Amino acid sequence: MRITRVAAVAAVAALAFTVAACGGDDGDDTGTGAGSKTFEAGTTMERLNKAQKIIIGTKFDQPGFGLKGLDNKPAGFDVEIGKIIAGELGIAADKVEYIETPSAVREEVLEQGKADIVVATYTINDKRKERIDFAGPYYVAGQHIMVRSDDSSITGPDSFKAGDKKVCSVQGSTPGDNIKKYLANPASPGAQLVLFDGYQKCVDALTNKQVDAVTTDNVILLGYVAKSEGKFKLAGEKFTEEPYGIGVKKGDTAFREFINATLEKIYADGRYAKAWQDTAGKFDSTVPQGPAVNRY
Repeated sequence: MRITRVAAVAAVAALAFTVAACGGDDGDDTGTGAGSKTFEAGTTMERLNKAQKIIIGTKFDQPGFGLKGLDNKPAGFDVEIGKIIAGELGIAADKVEYIETPSAVREEVLEQGKADIVVATYTINDKRKERIDFAGPYYVAGQHIMVRSDDSSITGPDSFKAGDKKVCSVQGSTPGDNIKKYLANPASPGAQLVLFDGYQKCVDALTNKQVDAVTTDNVILLGYVAKSEGKFKLAGEKFTEEPYGIGVKKGDTAFREFINATLEKIYADGRYAKAWQDTAGKFDSTVPQGPAVNRY
C-alpha cells in the first residue's frame, strides 16, 4: 500500500511539472506573469499562479534568515527560498506578500489560510505534522547557546542544571522545549526559563542582564553575534539537529511535492548556494549541502 501511495504522489508532482513545461516556460524563474507557467487545474499551484500573488509567513527578527530592514521588508535565507518558490509558480518577487509568523502562530496561519506557505526557521517534528504538512527539509540547523562575551561560566546546556542561570527562548519554539530537560526542574522551569514572542526581546534581556543566555538554532545566534559588535559569543557546541521545513496546509500533497521538486532543482542549479551566500553565508561562509527531502 505504501509503495502505491508513494507512486501516486510522485505521479501528481510529475504531472504538475509536465503541464508547467508545456506552458511555454522560457527558463526565467523570477515569475513573469500567469501566462509563463501553467499548472494542473484545481491545484494550489494553479490558484496562486492565476492570482499572481502568494502570501509567505516568515520571521522578522532573525539575522540571516528573516530580518525586517529599514525598507520595511524582510531579508534572509528563508525569504530567498520563498522568492524562489514564488518564481517557480510564475509569480514575480514584487507580488510576494510577507507576513510575520512568530513561532507560536505558524500552524495557525496555515490552518486559517492567512499564509500560503511558511518559511520561518520551522523545525519539522511529528507534533506539528498533526496540524500541517512540511516540504523539505531544506536546511539542518543545530541548537546552540549565546552568552555575553565576558561570561565564561556557561559552557553548554548542562550549565543550567544547577538552577542559578536564566536562559531565554521563544514561546512555541523547539529550542524552548528542548532546553527544559537541562534545567534544575524540567517539569516546572519557573523563572529559570524566560519565554518571549520574539528573539530580539531575548537579545535585549541578555544585554540588560535580565537573563544569562539565549538559546535557539546556531545560524540565528551567529547572526546576533555578528551584529553585536563583540558583546556576545556562542558557548559550547551544538546539541541538537533541527531540520527546517516549509509549512503548507494539511493534506495538500501536490503542493508539498511541487515544493520538494523545486528544492531538488535549486540544489542542482546553484540557486540554493547563491541564496545562502547572499544571506546567512555572511555569518557562516560554509555553503550547506541541501538535505534529502522527505516524501512521506
